Amino acid sequence: MPYRRAMGKKVKIGKVKVKEKCCVSKKRCSSCPIRLLKEGRLPDGYAVHKRKLVTLETKQKLRKAA
Repeated sequence: MPYRRAMGKKVKIGKVKVKEKCCVSKKRCSSCPIRLLKEGRLPDGYAVHKRKLVTLETKQKLRKAA
């Protein structure tokens, strides 16, 4: 069986470790950006766009492009 890589790279923002991309598991893992956003624990200046952790500046640019 081939080696499987980890599902997402974790980034430490302040005191919170957050994955850069959601792994789309049914029960959300402890560092899922979608779960942290829902609980209100996502640090200021960050958002989730298409299951990826982005800064608010990046999200505004993506909205204008669409």
